[in-house]
Amino acid sequence: MTAPQRRGFNSAITGVWSFLAPVYDQPALQRWVYRPPHDEVIARLRAHQSHKIADIACGTGLLSDRIERELHPEAIYGVDMSAGMLAQARARSDRVQWLRGPAEQLPFDDGCLDAVVTTSAFHFFDQPAALREFHRVLAPGGLAAVSALSTRQTLLHLPSTNRWKPQHNASPAEVRSIFEGAGFTVTDQHRIPRAFWTRFVSDGITVGVKS
Repeated sequence: MTAPQRRGFNSAITGVWSFLAPVYDQPALQRWVYRPPHDEVIARLRAHQSHKIADIACGTGLLSDRIERELHPEAIYGVDMSAGMLAQARARSDRVQWLRGPAEQLPFDDGCLDAVVTTSAFHFFDQPAALREFHRVLAPGGLAAVSALSTRQTLLHLPSTNRWKPQHNASPAEVRSIFEGAGFTVTDQHRIPRAFWTRFVSDGITVGVKS
């Protein structure tokens, strides 16, 4: 079970994102900040030929909807803790199965999925617990792809010493270690390419496979 302190933190973050949901889909924000990691994830899922996919911390469902429209998987699930985000996601598509829950306690049986992805939210997770949960719900050979902010200082996050900082931006080496500690074999890790005017966003993608 998630610790009480973590449940309180999750509730606070959920409340913030429910409030921000109406502005999350602004075209400029989505195109320049969120689309590059979405493109990376789509490419990984296409190469893996994934059929049962969960998009964790799916927000308003832009990536989940793209996965459904572009890849036509057998099943696509969008999972988020925020009721506000999920309300917009449900209005976006009735072909995605929208579920509410935290990354650390996913609403899936053991080994029932062949891909789990998350973009631009890993810094809010209990990262080791989330990766262990990704590993649990994946079948052997299943793919986990995580796009996350790195420790390189940007305009979008505060120094790790700041007491108001609500997230942990792990280094690439730390993310790799967490993947391996959860039982994954890391098959790729690189910084996400971006247009030069958005390079203040320092993020990377790590891809692992369940043995």
